[in-house]
Amino acid sequence: MPPIETTSWTADDVAHIRLDAATTAPVIDPSAVKRILPGIDLWDLWPVQHRDGTVARIADGALYMVLSAPISDDPEDRHGVARIRLMHLAEEEWRDCGPLLPYGHSPGSREWAGSAILEDREVTLYFTAAGRRNELQLSFEQRIVETTGRLRCENGEIAIVEWSKPQECIVADGATYMRDMEGGGAIGTIKAFRDPAYFEDPANGRKYLLFTGSLANTCSQWNGAIGIAAGNEDGSWSLLPPLVTADDLNNELERPHVVVHQDRYYLFWSTQARVFAPAGPIGPTGLYGMVADRLGGPWRPLNGSGLVLANPPEAPFQAFSWLVTPDLTVRSFVDYPGLSEPAKCADAARQAFGGTPAPPLQLRLDGERSMLVS
Repeated sequence: MPPIETTSWTADDVAHIRLDAATTAPVIDPSAVKRILPGIDLWDLWPVQHRDGTVARIADGALYMVLSAPISDDPEDRHGVARIRLMHLAEEEWRDCGPLLPYGHSPGSREWAGSAILEDREVTLYFTAAGRRNELQLSFEQRIVETTGRLRCENGEIAIVEWSKPQECIVADGATYMRDMEGGGAIGTIKAFRDPAYFEDPANGRKYLLFTGSLANTCSQWNGAIGIAAGNEDGSWSLLPPLVTADDLNNELERPHVVVHQDRYYLFWSTQARVFAPAGPIGPTGLYGMVADRLGGPWRPLNGSGLVLANPPEAPFQAFSWLVTPDLTVRSFVDYPGLSEPAKCADAARQAFGGTPAPPLQLRLDGERSMLVS
């Protein structure tokens, strides 16, 4: 591919954020939130897709992979025990298909977000192996791994079986992307090498993995980046310079992914108000994005700021982890609806936590503008 023209997401961009009907999500009524699985928290989700990004049609619906954990006293503890669950979605009805991977299959102590590609009944899963299996104390180490299984649909049951041994496919180099993931150890301060998202460029057919990264060559604590690796003919991957950096602005540009729409490339990511540099400006928790004429950039912030949609001001924590599919449907999970400020204790957090997929939203894209469709 032509050289990547790394784009900086800047304080000046964020200063141009304007909340209006086109960029503000509707309020989620906490009383209308319905859990899918009793006793299980669900959050980050992604569909099984074809190589062109379209959501695969399976058993008259779509297969989704969802992070899951048994309900605990504090919902924030879920990240330390997360496992990927397989679910089937048909006509907005979710059906549980059980844990995706056999217990102990992952090389990590828990499983974090990724992406999945279907080709000829074979599913390739790219995901984040967090920590190390059997570690005595949870670490924040993050490894991007891939594994392949076979899709089986028999007698109304759906499963992915015969998984191959997970292989670490891209590794932080310590020069462009940080290797030390610990950060300050608190939520929002850990560093990143996670969230692999597959993308095949229609311009040349080459495959890529996007990921959430942290810049190595900076003195700032707020050093988020959207990294990328290119696939090689031998099946290996080569790290490339970042697509977007947020140096001295934001610590985490999470779950980045690209959608091609009307011959333009749209790059989306999620971030939270609490991971912006406190010196400001601070954007709302929401879905952000940029547009380019080619994958390598340069990228231009959507709506002049990068903001695509934000949680409403009266419910700033109601949803998170947005994902846009090629039909411009936006899916996320219900986080803390009804709260106007952070929960003061674990009991309050548990009472408020949604832990289930959020109602889908719909986008419209027009060049460098985006808008929610009501």
